[in-house]
Amino acid sequence: MSEKTEHVKCLIIGSGPAGYTAAIYAARADLKPLMYTGMEEGGQLTTTTEVENYPGYPDGIQGPEMMKLFRKQAERFHTDVRFGIATAVDFSVTPLKVTIDETKIIEADSVIIATGASAKWLGLESEQKHRLNGSGVTACAVCDGAFYRGQEVALVGGGDTAAEEATYLSKMCKKVYMIVRREELRASKAMQTRVFNTPNIEMVWNSETLEVLGEEAVNGVLVKNVKTGEKRTLAVTGFFVAIGHNPNTQIFKDFLELDAQGYIKTIPGTTRTKVAGVFAVGDAQDKVYRQAVTAAGTGCMGALDAERYLSEKGLH
Repeated sequence: MSEKTEHVKCLIIGSGPAGYTAAIYAARADLKPLMYTGMEEGGQLTTTTEVENYPGYPDGIQGPEMMKLFRKQAERFHTDVRFGIATAVDFSVTPLKVTIDETKIIEADSVIIATGASAKWLGLESEQKHRLNGSGVTACAVCDGAFYRGQEVALVGGGDTAAEEATYLSKMCKKVYMIVRREELRASKAMQTRVFNTPNIEMVWNSETLEVLGEEAVNGVLVKNVKTGEKRTLAVTGFFVAIGHNPNTQIFKDFLELDAQGYIKTIPGTTRTKVAGVFAVGDAQDKVYRQAVTAAGTGCMGALDAERYLSEKGLH
């Protein structure tokens, strides 16, 4: 075996709550897991400020700090955590092959995919400034809605997720402006009915967001009517982007079954994929809940499934 090839029992691709939880369980089961963190070490939570809905942190915790603690716990049980990106895979061979940074090949008896998903953004400079500063722009109403209790907020998007998040926000916010580029929602009829029957949701039809306003924190959103050209400023303190997520799964598409949105399909009730020895956890396979705690739960499942698989094959 060359210096550029390494063999492991269990390879975890990606970090975040799912990856680190899988690592903790796999390491405690003596699978000697090797983890490559991916470009965004710690996943989406590293771009989140206050996390208040994860059990065990009664006073809340900063997302990046939380991920440091997850990593510390994984390393305590001797997980080998390395910075690197999986750039190619070959799941047609045994052991399974994963190429890291286009140069190093890892041969693994089992692979746990925890590559997560990335929220889609509008791409505005002002949007990214406030997102990165944690000063009023977010892509998760369930995570951050409580910070805007009693305030007026805006949400952009017209699908089921946007409708669901607008309805969720309406229960705690004084007013929710729902910015939709067309003059109709793409959401299901049931979700549309819920939105239209919620009195504190105001529809802003045929509109696009030009700029998120505010220096230190969001204090408004500038929108433009795409039909009339009329511009309007919405006085809000929070801006929620709900235009979807992209699962980070493209390198697996030739070997695993993906759904129409690119999420990895798993055997119901398990983290097993259609390829023996390959398991998918967290947001790479979950388009419904997308929470840190549910990701951690599937990470646990992935490690247990991997341990059972390796034991069945006599590899552990």
